[in-house]
Amino acid sequence: MNKKGHVLNAVLLSVGLGYLLEPATELTDVLVTLETMVMIGVPVTLGALFPDVDTAFGKHRKTLHNLPVLAAFFFFPAAFGNLEYVWIGILTHYVLDVAGSRRGIALFYPLSSTEYGLPFGVTVSSSRATIVTVLVTIVEVALAAVVILEVPQWGLEVGRQAMGI
Repeated sequence: MNKKGHVLNAVLLSVGLGYLLEPATELTDVLVTLETMVMIGVPVTLGALFPDVDTAFGKHRKTLHNLPVLAAFFFFPAAFGNLEYVWIGILTHYVLDVAGSRRGIALFYPLSSTEYGLPFGVTVSSSRATIVTVLVTIVEVALAAVVILEVPQWGLEVGRQAMGI
């Protein structure tokens, strides 16, 4: 995917996540929802752009498009107390490059240079790149909704059953 696609994905995903985390059910809640969208949107967008820094050094879709980089940004907030949502942008960048393009990424670099992708997708310069980006984003928001809304309920039910209540 190109930079435009990664930014579009990050912005749309941030809107969806912001609404899932702080749904505006009343008119007075709209500002809180918008604030959450912006709070999430800036680091997610920065994360979505970060992997393509490897176009300036290293090997593109290898040096910064791999699981060790994602793990570093996932655990960084626990160690340093900031960059909480950057890993989401990096993860969605990877998802777009794997699902939305034909080339894929080297997930296990530097151990392996093999690039992994799905058998469908479009070239970065395709006129269909934007629609593929939107479709991938819809799937990402749907998965996030399941994680945010359903997983806690499932865990609560499993806990209740385990305690016999």
